[in-house]
Amino acid sequence: MRRDFLKSAVAAGAGMASVGAMAQAAATTAPAPAKGAGLRGNANDVYVMNVMVSGVEYWFPVYEMFKSLGATLGVKTRYTGTPEYDVNKQLASFEQQLARNPAGIFLHPMNPDPFIEPINRAAAMGIPVVTFAADSPNSKRVSFITSDNTREGVAAADAIAAALNGKGDYAVLENPGQDNHDRRISAFVDRMKTKHPGMKLVGRAATNQDANKAYQAVLSLIQANPNLGALFMPEANTALGAAQAKVESKKDIKVMCCDVNAKILDMIKSGDVFGSINPNQGMQGFAGMMALFMAKNPQLIDPMNDAKRAGRNPMGIPFLDNGLSVVSKANADDFYWDKYLKRRGTRGIDE
Repeated sequence: MRRDFLKSAVAAGAGMASVGAMAQAAATTAPAPAKGAGLRGNANDVYVMNVMVSGVEYWFPVYEMFKSLGATLGVKTRYTGTPEYDVNKQLASFEQQLARNPAGIFLHPMNPDPFIEPINRAAAMGIPVVTFAADSPNSKRVSFITSDNTREGVAAADAIAAALNGKGDYAVLENPGQDNHDRRISAFVDRMKTKHPGMKLVGRAATNQDANKAYQAVLSLIQANPNLGALFMPEANTALGAAQAKVESKKDIKVMCCDVNAKILDMIKSGDVFGSINPNQGMQGFAGMMALFMAKNPQLIDPMNDAKRAGRNPMGIPFLDNGLSVVSKANADDFYWDKYLKRRGTRGIDE
């Protein structure tokens, strides 16, 4: 898989955007690995993953494959972030890691614009940044790796509409300002309008990944809309509160979210949650490590273009789709983190 991914990534990077002239200097000074030595990096290089709400289970499988490929490449990795849903605290965490001069940073930016300047500064320092799951598109990040948020919203809309035979009232719970969540909600609502006109949007509520706010919001939505048949939210924490309100109301409401954790999976199996759209987290981390490694080691790439003449890094993959799964009762057992760790024999983010 490593060779296949490298080949496709190199091909994609041949004519893409750069990470800046400083990285090109590395291309002319760093030697390529000796023939037969395999693809190996500098053993002292540390590649950092940085997130917000660092205790959320979603990140763990991402980091698992990030560090796994890092070990294969002979480099070090570090899991970092802030436990709060607070963009200023995540910015401070990013700055702390930047000050340690890592080889590259794999970043989930809570909001796009506040990270433009720090990412651009990292690029100027010769430290590539790859974003994942959420993006900062106007920055000088090297790549953006995600499951297509539009496809996620579309898949959720189609699943709910099919379960309700294309007719019914629905509402959405959202986290305004978080790029990937906004895209999921927008795609979901647009799909309902264009593909499933029998489905009617009757309410929206901002819950900001707070289960208690979701619980209260859903109780209010149910009271105002007694025929409410479905709820969609762009992440898992909100679904916990939404499902609790649904159960207490004794209403047959299809609660669907994105992402999974053990509680959500248990609720899917019990029927309290209808289903979830789950990105391929492992591929997200694997591709992120490879993209950063190539950006840091551009001497590996010798494309037939003007990269050297223009003084730019030949590596650049503006967008890479890591894929997604629709989680239901039928396949929920395949997504438990504890079972995954046991199978792999690792300690997750603690190593």
